[in-house]
Amino acid sequence: MESTRPQVSVCVPTYNHESFIRQTLDGILSQKTDFSYEIVIGDDASTDNNQTIIREYIAQHPQLFNAFLHQENQGPTEPKEFAGRNNVLGIIKACKGDYVALCEGDDYWTDPLKLQKQFDFMEANKSYMICHHNMQVIYEDHSPGHFFNTSDQKMHSTIQDILEDRWFIATASTFYRNYFRDHDFAAWHSRAAAGDWALVIQLAAQGDIHYIPEPMGVYRKHRGGLSNVQSATNVGFLKNRKQMFADVNEWLDYRFDATIAETNRRYDEQIQAHEHNFS
Repeated sequence: MESTRPQVSVCVPTYNHESFIRQTLDGILSQKTDFSYEIVIGDDASTDNNQTIIREYIAQHPQLFNAFLHQENQGPTEPKEFAGRNNVLGIIKACKGDYVALCEGDDYWTDPLKLQKQFDFMEANKSYMICHHNMQVIYEDHSPGHFFNTSDQKMHSTIQDILEDRWFIATASTFYRNYFRDHDFAAWHSRAAAGDWALVIQLAAQGDIHYIPEPMGVYRKHRGGLSNVQSATNVGFLKNRKQMFADVNEWLDYRFDATIAETNRRYDEQIQAHEHNFS
């Protein structure tokens, strides 16, 4: 019997995104592809009309959706930096495709060929685990927008760049080989507040990262976004990030020990500076 497994899974974690989710889903449904894809969406018990809107789309495209519309928030609730983690990990594991494209429910894609461009690159370049692209960043408070990646962003990156504490992959631009379909998350992943970093580190340990310098989507910054909690002014988050790199160092058998030592030295400086300011 021929497999009906989709070639790409579009993974959409969402919570209280009633103002945004139509744009997210319309951007996904506008994709023109020569391959099959599914939409794996997880709503973490939204308290607004998010689930009602999602159900409208499921009714219109039932064959495309694998939906997890939770009636109870999946947690954890504490610490707040981990909010939504269990919902995200659950739907990542539910993705059946050979590739996964991430798009959180407050971001959206603007190029109808986005998935096809990333799929074609990954099919032709088997040594790569991740393909990402530029994004437009817009702000709820109408601050000036900008591109996520600068003009000097490298086309080819490795885990070394990530371990140097460089973050250059917009979540909604991420397209990766579905490593987690057949592999568990690393043990340290559950302790890391920065779930996107944890995901990318595990993938980059298996292969390289390619960048497409085209802005093919919009990354929305707003008060409800996790990036406001996971910030350089949150000492608890900084300490968690330092511990994550220490855990990764052990997980990678200390092959990048000098790089991670320098990264964590900078975290020590930031932590000490903040603690001094508030002492």
